[in-house]
Amino acid sequence: MQAATPVAEPTSAVPGGPPTPSPGRPGDPDGAHPAVRAAARALVVVTVGSAVAAAVLDVVTPAAAREAAHATPGWVFGLPGIGLALPAALLLRREPRNAVSWVVGGTALLWAVDGLAQSWLTSALQHDPPLPGGTLAFWLVQRFGAWLLLGLPLLLLLYPHGRLPTAWWRPVALISLACTALLPTLLMVVPSEIADARAGSETPEIYRSLDLDPTSLPLPEAVVLPLLRFAFPAAVLGVLVPVAVVLARYRAAAGEDRRRMRWLLWAAVTDGLVMVGTLVAPGDISSVTLSLAVTLTGAAVAVGILRPQAVDIDRLLGGTLVYGGLAVAVVLLDLAVIAAAGALLGDRLGDRDATLLALLVVTGLYVPLRAQAWRLVRRWVFGEREDPYRVVSGLAERLERSDGAEEQLMAVAAGIAEAFRSPYVGVEVDQPGGQHLLAESGHRPAAVQSLPIAYRGEQVGRLLLPRDGVRAHLVTRDEGLLADVVRQAAAAARAGSLAAELQASREQLVAAREEERRRLRRDLHDGLGPSLGAVVLRIDTARNLAVSRPEEADRLLRQARDDVSAALADVRRLVHDLRPPALDDLGLAGAVRQQAERLLAPRVGVTVDPGELAELPAAVEVAAYRIASEALANVAKHASATRVRVSLACDGDGDLVVEVADDGVGIAPGAPAGVGLVSLRERAAELGGRCSVECPASGGTVVRAVLPADGRGSA
Repeated sequence: MQAATPVAEPTSAVPGGPPTPSPGRPGDPDGAHPAVRAAARALVVVTVGSAVAAAVLDVVTPAAAREAAHATPGWVFGLPGIGLALPAALLLRREPRNAVSWVVGGTALLWAVDGLAQSWLTSALQHDPPLPGGTLAFWLVQRFGAWLLLGLPLLLLLYPHGRLPTAWWRPVALISLACTALLPTLLMVVPSEIADARAGSETPEIYRSLDLDPTSLPLPEAVVLPLLRFAFPAAVLGVLVPVAVVLARYRAAAGEDRRRMRWLLWAAVTDGLVMVGTLVAPGDISSVTLSLAVTLTGAAVAVGILRPQAVDIDRLLGGTLVYGGLAVAVVLLDLAVIAAAGALLGDRLGDRDATLLALLVVTGLYVPLRAQAWRLVRRWVFGEREDPYRVVSGLAERLERSDGAEEQLMAVAAGIAEAFRSPYVGVEVDQPGGQHLLAESGHRPAAVQSLPIAYRGEQVGRLLLPRDGVRAHLVTRDEGLLADVVRQAAAAARAGSLAAELQASREQLVAAREEERRRLRRDLHDGLGPSLGAVVLRIDTARNLAVSRPEEADRLLRQARDDVSAALADVRRLVHDLRPPALDDLGLAGAVRQQAERLLAPRVGVTVDPGELAELPAAVEVAAYRIASEALANVAKHASATRVRVSLACDGDGDLVVEVADDGVGIAPGAPAGVGLVSLRERAAELGGRCSVECPASGGTVVRAVLPADGRGSA
């Protein structure tokens, strides 16, 4: 699988229009004004200080005072502020210009101040009269604290770049914020009697010594009550639009922004599991779970904005969803099984014996089945990807059982589809002649993504996967495993391509052999055969005329001699076409030198450097001679050169290197390759070698061919 590449900043981070780049870089807060940085530090310090002060006041305040005031310890409200303090500090330090940083910091501060106000209110009411600040603390807890409702919608609307959505989403988002803000606004101005009547409760007598309405307005009950009835459901409905904005942003996001949105999705999943765990767990742990949910949300937001690639969010999200959901389901099922066993056996045995027997039954029968069910569900959700060894070994076994290129590619496609639970997988392999071989598993969707399949640095095909849908994102969670699988796909694709090339080569060899035989038959039958037949007839005629007409017989014998000479020339030509005789008479270097002198001397100076040549196969000698002869012929025709150097040598790998260099005019840029240059490459490729033609900056042309001398291909 290809290595991860840097993703450009997306062009549409929010629905309705392109965003402007986020000011500043993560980790570089120097672009912020010093006053902004000072305010950020002060906010974090006040948050932590308020939460700590609330805890201290709770310690020194008697429990009887809290019971008299019907109050909750302040640390319960300050704990979420502590949980948000670290994410807020990181965000305000690294991204002070991002509005999300201030929403997180402001929410942390409000939680901490609310907790401190609760603790101070309880402590102040111990005295008669109450300590100063009691009225302010009551107002913060009972009235101003409702503004915490606005934190979540603001976070959803601004995440991740700190800007409200654009186009038609913006007015809808502002209306939803107004709906959420209606309730906190009303609670600040509604008289306490009307608020108590709406809530169906009465403020404890101990609070009567305080000013309960420092910011209330003299509003008639007929006006306020309908507004309150509308404000409570409006505050809930005001969250639906931000959720819709998040979904729209997620669908429109790509690259890094999509990864950031998945961090927010992970926070939502985690919060949901925490809330469900609150219902399942024994005892009242709501304060702890609320703090945990708020802390996890703040951490997810901080990581999503600052370092979204710090953790593989795909694996984290899938694991949280599957394992968290399974854990909750298993706990519920455990409770149901134990309750059922206890109900069935409780009437016959004592409570203690029934519980013990129920636990034994559950442990002996149900737990093994539960573990097996757990494995089956994991395999159904993740496929085989949770066991990388099984995936790779299974694919290797499939390939061993497959015969032919098409069956192997089908095995690769089926193996990847099963391992990654993908509804569609396609393996496309390039073939000679520009054709493609495609093996598919599943139904091809309308949109697919293509991943290159490379073998030894050369692209040999493509892996096709769905571009959209949940399963499309599952295949990106384990890039290492996918890379291992794709390596096998590349090997199979390369094997299929080589098999196709081998079959084509065999067909070409058979066709070339038969064509060569037909040519030899034609030359022997149509040329040499009639010539020798005519010689026989002339000799017989000359024998008949030798006594009576000796002059005519002598003339016929001379014609027969000429015919035999022509036949011998045809035989030499046939033999030379099969293998140049000079190779046997003079050796490779001598034959090349002879050919160079015949084509170029005396007008062009020729140097042949044979080097140290080991004993070469006949096919290699013929190919080297043909390549050198064709290169020398091109020099004679086109180069206008004054000197030519031919070198023949074996390199360290045992390959024969043939190099013909001249000082001529070279080859014009963009000039099409002629038949001669193409034949050079074809002769080298026939033996598994390679041939290159270059024009160096110093001038001239260099033809260099590398031919395997030990029967192996080096291409």
